[in-house]
Order: sequence, then C-alpha cells, then structure tokens
Amino acid sequence: MFINIQQLLGKDSPQKNGFDFIAVRKNITNETMGNLEKNLFNAKDIEEMKAQPFVSDITPLMANNFRIQLSGGSLVPFVSDFFMEALDDDFIDTVPPTFTWQEGQEEVPIIFAADFLEIYNVFAPGYGLPQISKETATSLGIQVICFAPDGTRTIFRGRIVALSDRINSILVPANFLSWANKQFGGPQQEVRASRLYIKTKDANSPEFLNYLKSKNYEVNKDKTKFGRVKVVLQGIFSGLAVFGLMVVLLALLLFSFYLQLMIARSKDNLQLLLTLGYSPNWLSQRVSRQFIPIYIFIVVGALAAASLLQWSFYNFLLVSRSNISPVLHPTVWLAAIGLIVLSIFTNYRMVKKLLYRLY
Repeated sequence: MFINIQQLLGKDSPQKNGFDFIAVRKNITNETMGNLEKNLFNAKDIEEMKAQPFVSDITPLMANNFRIQLSGGSLVPFVSDFFMEALDDDFIDTVPPTFTWQEGQEEVPIIFAADFLEIYNVFAPGYGLPQISKETATSLGIQVICFAPDGTRTIFRGRIVALSDRINSILVPANFLSWANKQFGGPQQEVRASRLYIKTKDANSPEFLNYLKSKNYEVNKDKTKFGRVKVVLQGIFSGLAVFGLMVVLLALLLFSFYLQLMIARSKDNLQLLLTLGYSPNWLSQRVSRQFIPIYIFIVVGALAAASLLQWSFYNFLLVSRSNISPVLHPTVWLAAIGLIVLSIFTNYRMVKKLLYRLY
C-alpha cells in the first residue's frame, strides 16, 4: 500500500522532462509591508537556495521597474496598466524561435499566460469587448507603452508569439526588459526579484517543502498539495512500519519460547542421541527442517491475501487508469523471501544454541 500511495501521488505531479518548475515568493506580512529589503530576493538568497541538494537550477523573475500600459489597439479597444517579467528561456515551457529582441527593434515578442487569456474572456463580454481564441491571440498585435520618470511615452509593437501553461505572467525577452529598466526606470545595482523560479526533481518532496517553511517562503499550494499529503502519509506508514517490525520481532520471540519449551520436553531423548554420537549440527538441521513448511505456508498465505487485496484495489477503487499494477510490486516478493530466510536462519541458530547447551 505504501508503494501504491507513492505511485498515485507521483502520477499527479505535472513534471516536464523529469523536472518540476515552481515559483517561490516571500511571505508578506503586516510587519514587512512596504519593506522591499525583506520582501524581495537578493543575490545572497538566490545563492543559498541554489546550494540546496533538491534544487537543480534557479532563476529570478526580473520585473519592470517602470510603468507599462498594454493596449489592444482598434481590434480590442482595451487599455490597462500591467507588468512584464523575464527569466531564462530554459524555464519556459514554450519558446518559439521568434522570441528574441535586439536593441533598436520596435517589435517586442511576448509570451502570454494562458490563464490571463482565460480571465480576459471571462470579463470581456461585460465591458463590450470581443472574446479572443488562442489562435487569434497569437496573431493579435498589441501596443506596449513604456513611461519614463518624466512622463514621456515610448510605444513598442507587441506580438504574442506563444501561450504558456506553466508561468502566470507576461514574459518578454530578458535583454529587452534589462534594457527597458535602465532606459525608463534607471540603473539597477542588484538583482531584486519578487519571485524565483525553481527547477527541482520533485516539488512535492518533504525536504523541499520543509525548507520553504523554515525560510517562510510561499508557493502555489495547489501545486504542492500532494507533497503535504505525502508528508502525512509517510508519517502514518512509518508508524505502521514500526508496528509491523514489532509484530515480526514479537513473533520470533514467541517462537523462541516455543522452541525452548519443545527442547526442554525432549531433553532426555536429545541427550540420548547426543550420547550415541549424533552431532549438534546434524540434530539442529533435522529439528529446524520441521518448521520450514510452516514458514513457507504462512508467507505464501500472506502473499495470496496481499495479491487479492492489490487486485481489488486496482479493479474496484477506480485506479485502473493509473500506473498502478494489479500484481504485487517486486519489492513485496523480495520482502517475503527475506522473511522466510530470516525465519529459517534464526530458527536454526536458536535450535543449535539450545542443543549445544545440552551437549
């Protein structure tokens, strides 16, 4: 069941190329409101997180530090203040070849969040605006209006080149945003990002979640809810594992008492056999062999019951479409073989020890 739970939780982790990509931000409280030193990530924070073993790579989401307006032009008569961000292309799920910009270029390629398009289509009818399909959005020309500190405007032609399901933002090439921040917002001495994007093997790992909790960082809880469930389930199954181990040890202990009682009752006969010349090793083997069929019968019966439960779990609990197998995992078979070997070994050692006492 532990293996089944691990597979079920792993199935719902939307990984890309074997990695999870997740945004991390600092928790803003009433005490830290307005304190950019505490609410933004600096270079030290980035290096510290990058050094963690569960982080494969990390990049800051660089945002604009000047005012930006987006306009849909005559086709979509809608103007709004907005924001733009940029990050390494390796962290973006869809990067077309046209997502590049050179200084002096008037057209700016944009990767638009698919969620933002959905939000627009929800409120557009209430404002008398047309709803837009994904195909139309990627061919729609928009205006990017950048405001300098003195209020002067510079207008760029924006073009949506792709939609992103991974990153909820409006992304532009990093070199454009870096140039625009210096051009319209002044030079920036240090990287100050409100969000970091992390590449990790498992965003649901307890080590990753515990680290974020210790640093008071926040992530999208919907993307890590399986990790929190996994932490609880691992605690439950760890307790059950300890209980199961205690049951096995108690069974071996009780069987040792039974062996001592059996040998005590057969003390005279065993001493006679030893006197006649039979070695303790030979007698230990003969006595131990009597219990091997019992061990095998018990473990095979347990495997049959576990196999029936696994088959029922697969067919009747609506998991047949997952990656769970209707047969037992090979680890379970290895554990069964290990229990048989352990029982035979401890039985032989115990009988041999008791017979040497008589010898």
